[in-house]
Parts: sequence; structure tokens; C-alpha cells
Amino acid sequence: MTITPESVKELLASEDLGDRLRAVNQFRDLEPQVAFELLQTAIKDPSTRVRYSATSQMDTLGDQDLQLSLSLLRNLLKDKEPDVQAAAADCLGALKLVEAFDDLQQLYHSTPEWIVQLSIIATLGALGEPRGFELLQEALTSDNGLVQITAISAFGELGNPAAVPLLETYANNPDWQVRHRLVLALDQLGGEKAKSILQVLANDDVDAIASEAKRALS
Repeated sequence: MTITPESVKELLASEDLGDRLRAVNQFRDLEPQVAFELLQTAIKDPSTRVRYSATSQMDTLGDQDLQLSLSLLRNLLKDKEPDVQAAAADCLGALKLVEAFDDLQQLYHSTPEWIVQLSIIATLGALGEPRGFELLQEALTSDNGLVQITAISAFGELGNPAAVPLLETYANNPDWQVRHRLVLALDQLGGEKAKSILQVLANDDVDAIASEAKRALS
């Protein structure tokens, strides 16, 4: 069956959850502007699954109207479901909507959900907003290891060499994945201090870490 804006709109109006989910999946077969218009209906759906699926497509469709997307995503940060909030945070980063930084910072401090905090920290790296430095520093002290390791990566993306002293202690972290992520971040940050830490990591017992550190030093 041919997918048209009318057929997708009809599925979105269905009482059947499967139909509405299928409609969101079919956004990819429509012109972006049309899909973006229909997405504005889907993000208000009573089903979390539909709202999440629709929100997750904002990263590719939101550039149709960035100001409207900013408004929509800010509202989705207030959704009752953490998965939807996390998807909204991801998309704010993908669309480089730095105007939402204060919203993200406030949500990070108010949410009890680690998955939301994780998405916010990852987004700070993508945003490239200098004000994110302090929040990333705070995330390094999180009780959640995934939030910590994501903060290390985000520091690399942010590109502020002032992060290097904060990351130095992670060169001795027992989790090899943390050390590997540290190598990648230090490579991005650069500078003599980062180089000295990489020289230590070039002798790491884990081959993948040692090889990556040597590549960064070459």
C-alpha cells in the first residue's frame, strides 16, 4: 500500500496503538516538512511509546523549524515519562539548541531518573555550550557509573582543556571502559598535561587502551 500523508494521518487518529506506532514509523517515508507537521500530533499521544517514538525523530525532523522545535522539546522535557524526557534532551543536543541549556540544567537537578540525567550529560557535549562545564564537573561525582563515563566523553566534546586535571584520576580507574573513554577525551582536549596522562595510558594492560593512547600521541 502506498504511504501518503493522508494514510499516515488516518493511522495516527486510530484507536489502535499498533496503528499509531506504525504511523510514526512511516514518517520516514514522507517529505520532512509533512512528517514534521504530523509529528506535532504524535508527541501529544496518550501512549508513552508513541510519544517516545515521535520525539526520537525530532533530531532529524526538527530542523524544519528550529524555533518551534525548541518550544516543543522544552515541553517534552516536562513529560511525565522519563524515556520521553531523555529523548527530548538527546534531540536538543542533536539540533544544537543551546537556548535550552537552563532547562536541561534545571531538569538534571530535579529528576530522580538516571536515564534522564545520562541523556542531559551526553547532550551537553553535543551542544558545545561553555556553561555546561560546571554541570559536567558535578556529573563526575554521580553515584551512577554510566553518568560518570558519559561526562568524561562530554568533556572531550566540549573541548575545554581545564577539564584535564579533573579527569586525571580516572587513568587509574579499575574499569577499562572508563580508561578507554578517558583516552578518547584526552585526545580531543589536547595539551601537555593530557599528553602526560596519555603516556601513562600507553602502557595500559588492556591492548585497546594502550593502542588508542599511542595513536593519540603519534
